Amino acid sequence: MYEMKRRVQNLTNDRKPFSSTSKEMGSSGIQIVCVGLSILGLIAAIVTCILPNWKVSSFTGQNIITAQVQQEGLWMECVVQSTGQQQCKAYESLLILDADLQAARAMTIICCILTVVALLALFAGADFTTCIENEEAKPKVCLVAGVCLLLSGLLLIIPVSWSANNTIANFNNPLANPAKRRELGPCIFIGWAGGILLLLSGGLLCCFSRPRSGSSGGTAKYYSNSASAPSKNYV
Repeated sequence: MYEMKRRVQNLTNDRKPFSSTSKEMGSSGIQIVCVGLSILGLIAAIVTCILPNWKVSSFTGQNIITAQVQQEGLWMECVVQSTGQQQCKAYESLLILDADLQAARAMTIICCILTVVALLALFAGADFTTCIENEEAKPKVCLVAGVCLLLSGLLLIIPVSWSANNTIANFNNPLANPAKRRELGPCIFIGWAGGILLLLSGGLLCCFSRPRSGSSGGTAKYYSNSASAPSKNYV
């Protein structure tokens, strides 16, 4: 009876390293996926911030002039001729912009900076890197990176949604000048996609980067086949 219990205990102790190794491999895979999603979200945020395609001219009603297309962004407005030539002009003053575009400037810049900080923290606290040797601190660093990515996603989705709402409201306004009506540009959809990627990456990190419990708790006891095991009298 005692010999059988000791063998079962030895088999259980031998399985512990394999289970911990499999968990580390799983968390490393999730972190690699989050890195890829974060990089794609950062690229989408940079494209959304730079390109002047937040609003494009609408060809509806009496506005049938298709010889040129007007494009508006955060930093400049462009006119694209039917021949392919493009002329851009930066905004002369910040005050001539609408409130949504003024807020979008600040939010998108903060989003890009926060995403870069989150990526650096994720690389530092990931299981596939050795930047941080303390195994107990790695999940906490990854958790901070996940929170930063969630904030970055919100900072990207809020301005594009705000701008899209104002554009749609102005488009459906019957009193608005048809020549000044605009439609949603490609940057709006790129911003939505990038924000969803950042939120997904941050959510995965927050779910799979919980601090390890019991790492500094009780220690496991290993007994050999010698007489060092606790002796008990069995009837």
